[in-house]
This record gives sequence, structure tokens and C-alpha cells, in this order.
Amino acid sequence: MTMAFVLKLCLAAGLFLCGTAAGAATIEVTIEKLEFKPAAVTARPGDTIVWRNKDVMDHTATSKGNFDVVIPPGKSGSMVVKGDGVVGYYCRYHPNMKGRIELGR
Repeated sequence: MTMAFVLKLCLAAGLFLCGTAAGAATIEVTIEKLEFKPAAVTARPGDTIVWRNKDVMDHTATSKGNFDVVIPPGKSGSMVVKGDGVVGYYCRYHPNMKGRIELGR
């Protein structure tokens, strides 16, 4: 075997053993009976949060300065996660509805 072939083989084996970066996930939150379910989710930058509204009224997923997603009845809304830390959100129409996204790397 040539040295170049051996080096390529070692590089390929190293990449295989290390794996590749995990793909972005889709995290679903159901809105039902004036609640976000689950109320707390964990996500990484690049993941997508999808809110599915099973109620008969409009809701929002709002975090001041971060995002404001309007979710009509029977529909869904989404956003791609950025940053890290803990982000709380609520429904502008029903402020007692609260959720939390725990962001990590």
C-alpha cells in the first residue's frame, strides 16, 4: 500500500468513528385547553420549534425581543432556534399561558 492510501484510509476511519454533526431536530409543542404541552422543551441552535394549535381560538408564542409567532386555530406556526440560555414565552392573547425553551449547544 502506498503512504497516501494509508493516510486516506486513516482519515476515513477517523471521520467514521467521530461521526458527523447531528442534524437539526423538530420539536413539537401542542396548544390545547389554553396550555402549551409540554410547557418546557430543550433545543439546540438550528432546531425548529413547531406549535400546533388544537384550540378554537388564536394563540401566540411570544418572547419579547426574540420571537412572536401567531398560531390560528387548527394551524401551526414555527421558528428556528438561535442562541443559548433559557427563553420564556407566553401567549399575548392569554398571558396565563406560559412556556419555556432551554437552549443549549
